[in-house]
Amino acid sequence: MEIMLHPRVKKYLEDCAEKEKVIEHIGRLAGDPYNTRSGVDIKKLKGKRHDMYRLRVGEHRVEYFVEENKIWIDDVFYRGRGYR
Repeated sequence: MEIMLHPRVKKYLEDCAEKEKVIEHIGRLAGDPYNTRSGVDIKKLKGKRHDMYRLRVGEHRVEYFVEENKIWIDDVFYRGRGYR
């Protein structure tokens, strides 16, 4: 699967102290973006417009959805910001 990043995700990753770790976990999504497994904590989110999922990477959260064999990374944020 191809991974597509929103421009705000690219901007967040430029300033992120754990950039390599977050990028590594995003890359693991290509294998199976739906199921939690060792080292990858995935949860389906409720109340979103698409079937959105959340990937937990330490203190960072990655929100994404899967459409037409592509993984669209919609948002990445620090845990303290919460879900909007």
